[in-house]
Amino acid sequence: MLEAVKVSDTKQTILRISGMTCAACANRIEKGLSKLEGVTEANVNFALEKATVTYEPDKVSSAQMEERIEKLGYSTVKEQIDFQLTGMTCAACANRIEKGLSKMPGVASASVNFALETAHVEYNPSEVSADDMIHKVEKLGYGASAKGEQASRNTDHRQKEIKRQKQKFIVAAILSLPLLWSMVGHFSFTSWIWVPDLFVNPWFQLILATPVQFIIGGQFYIGAYKALRNKSANMDVLVALGTSAAYFYSLYLTLKSLGSSHHMVEMYYETGAVLITLILLGKLFEALAKGRTSEAIKTLMGLQAKMALVIRDGEEMMIPVEEVVVGDTIVVRPGEKIPVDGEIIEGHSSVDESMLTGESIPIEKQAGAHVFGATLNKNGALKMRATKVGKETALAQIIKVVEEAQGSKAPIQRIADKISGIFVPVVIGIAVVVFFIWYFWATPGDFANALEKLIAVLVIACPCALGLATPTSIMAGSGRAAEAGILFKGGEHLEATHRIDTVVLDKTGTVTKGKPELTDVIIEGMEEAEFLRLVGSAEKNSEHPLAEAIVIGIQEKEILIPASDTFEAIPGYGIRAVVEEKQVLIGTRRLMEQYSINAAHAFTQMDELESKGKTAMLVAIDGRYAGIVAVADTIKETSKEAIARLKQMNIEVIMITGDNRRTAEAIASEVGIEHVLAEVLPEGKAEEVKKLQSDGRKVAMAGDGINDAPALAVANIGIAMGTGTDVAMEAGDITLMRGDLNSIADAIYMSHRTMANIKQNLFWALAYNSLGIPIAAAGFLAPWVAGAAMALSSVSVVLNALRLQRVKL
Repeated sequence: MLEAVKVSDTKQTILRISGMTCAACANRIEKGLSKLEGVTEANVNFALEKATVTYEPDKVSSAQMEERIEKLGYSTVKEQIDFQLTGMTCAACANRIEKGLSKMPGVASASVNFALETAHVEYNPSEVSADDMIHKVEKLGYGASAKGEQASRNTDHRQKEIKRQKQKFIVAAILSLPLLWSMVGHFSFTSWIWVPDLFVNPWFQLILATPVQFIIGGQFYIGAYKALRNKSANMDVLVALGTSAAYFYSLYLTLKSLGSSHHMVEMYYETGAVLITLILLGKLFEALAKGRTSEAIKTLMGLQAKMALVIRDGEEMMIPVEEVVVGDTIVVRPGEKIPVDGEIIEGHSSVDESMLTGESIPIEKQAGAHVFGATLNKNGALKMRATKVGKETALAQIIKVVEEAQGSKAPIQRIADKISGIFVPVVIGIAVVVFFIWYFWATPGDFANALEKLIAVLVIACPCALGLATPTSIMAGSGRAAEAGILFKGGEHLEATHRIDTVVLDKTGTVTKGKPELTDVIIEGMEEAEFLRLVGSAEKNSEHPLAEAIVIGIQEKEILIPASDTFEAIPGYGIRAVVEEKQVLIGTRRLMEQYSINAAHAFTQMDELESKGKTAMLVAIDGRYAGIVAVADTIKETSKEAIARLKQMNIEVIMITGDNRRTAEAIASEVGIEHVLAEVLPEGKAEEVKKLQSDGRKVAMAGDGINDAPALAVANIGIAMGTGTDVAMEAGDITLMRGDLNSIADAIYMSHRTMANIKQNLFWALAYNSLGIPIAAAGFLAPWVAGAAMALSSVSVVLNALRLQRVKL
């Protein structure tokens, strides 16, 4: 190597954005961010109103990204938090804390009040947390604690925006109603409707329409100005152009009517006013529906415990869960939520982990067992030690994965992005052509009629539905999957999963439980209880996993196991022990031969057990053959059913294992797998996956161990069993919290349903615009009807996506 090249580490941040009105806005922000030096990837999700940016922190900062977004005419939304400070002695201390907090990445502004001993911080939660800020203050030599019950106060801009839009709509509706009344009343077939004389007065209509056009509809002008200033066009441009044309033409006619004694019924004030009102109504419905697509995140966040009962310095104290630290001893009473992840140190109870795994049956827990935050302690008091808190807990990690999946962009969305990027300028061109055709050819000289057709085309063609088609389905689909314990790490994985035609299953811990169990006991010439008591005593001193399985199996039969007098492990053969003055031998055929035990007649039974994938051990007591104990890594109860489901979906199932072929094939035949790759070394698993891919197959690999991680990374889709190692979960594209193979079938089914839903949305959004534009151009749509149809199309796309939340898994 001739010279060292510095490789920049990349970071990822999520910026919340306000002010977007359609997919064109999202595309513009995405392009603007991508052009910044140091930004390697930018994804803007219109439905979630979030930008996910991967960048090199030594080349660009989040502050520069926010500046670019603001230059493009939008704004970023921050979260706010207040801290109570201690240890300050003068104003210089306050300045020191303020500067220290302000320099932290992700902190937009920090203000410290020395007199009140408080700090107010605006920050980006994807880059910095309340705990990080507290640690910073403590590092500076002071103390800090989050004020109030809510450690981070999320200024829910969506709720505020909904409230603001609702108020605007009500005012617009009140002002537009007389205009709509006068318009409806002037048709020949509605001449029977009474219209007050005042309502058709052009000056009265001008007074009603002006505030709707410029005050309530001001947001469209601002958005259009920002878009055009940045040499692009969006929905705001279409709305501003269409409604302005109607308003100013009507204003021209109004001024022309000065001195005239009769009212001008051909005014178009109602066109602009009613259009703006309908668009606001559509946006309101859309925002309400979009809020429902992220219900999965809200539900998960709502599961978190708010308080924890901890023991510190020998005293029990109730503290907010945010203040729990690793190592704290926590008391969890029956019926309470477990506040953080930890290990039980005392007590016995059943814990409902359905929120984490989707499994409804409570799991028995005792000392040494691991428990997870937000799960429910059912019937016994537990004392636990906190091992993971805050962002490290299993629930926090799940929330993070779901948020990232919902914020990511599926490849299919790129199609919609490209279309919506060129759509608005094309529509404006079509509208101008339509105007000239009507004005010069269809109805020569009829400016009002031609203008009406232009407005209808501009309004009907809004690309909102196109922009919402993919992200809303991804949000709803990944959210529903998360509720069933299936975590997709990104929209691209949710899309790719439906193409899978081959599933490779690791044996141990995936098809099987991954933990040996006592399966068979064959006894000759003595009572079962006595036999098991002596075997259990002999094995109790062994550290071998098989010995542990035997002891646990005997204890489950409620047989009391005495202590052995002596114990000796004989490597490669078995064990020898003396229990209550009786010599006990447990092990292989060679062990029996070494001690001249006549056990030849039992070898056939032993072979039969081994052919079923079990590990069989011969037992001799006081020099005589006494029986066989067999141990096996038992198959999960649901494996056979899940594999049958995958086959019904025309997916080939292959099992891969490092075990010998006879054991592997015995397990495979029991669950219905025909294809087995046995005696594969850990490093060879990835190679086997590559071989399958070279045959043109789309391969999903499911595993749970460290040795599965390379194969998970190589596969088209890596599926990590949530019951396995953190390394496997990091390498996987999907994590199954249950560790149940049925979840693989569910994940593939959910991917199929989500992709079908996206295609439906894209079809209807494109069909709507493709049909709507010629219908409007032909003069069959009044502008206000076009506005209502445009609003309805966006809402229908979101409602269609919400159907995914009711998919049965």
